[in-house]
Amino acid sequence: MKVSSQGKTTAIVAYITIIGTIIAYFMNLDTKERFASFHIRQAFGINITFYLIGALMGLFDQAFIIGAFYLCFIVLWGYGLITAIKGETREVPFLGPLFQKWFSTIS
Repeated sequence: MKVSSQGKTTAIVAYITIIGTIIAYFMNLDTKERFASFHIRQAFGINITFYLIGALMGLFDQAFIIGAFYLCFIVLWGYGLITAIKGETREVPFLGPLFQKWFSTIS
């Protein structure tokens, strides 16, 4: 897949917090870059998972559990960001295929 510079920029912006994902979504409304849409879905899924599991982490007072959660999030986020920078469309481990399926309406 040939990646345009606009699509790559939009994909990278998507990984800059949930605000970046929203901005990337609106950046992609006119051009509908497939590469950017792929990464917007991945970033949106990572962010939603972070907030949902983060709410559950509030129930725990164990630094080990909370630290493992943040480490997992950072790995998924970093993997997604690096693949966007490289111009690749690789799904994040474990949840990536689900994000593509669940958020298929984001294009």
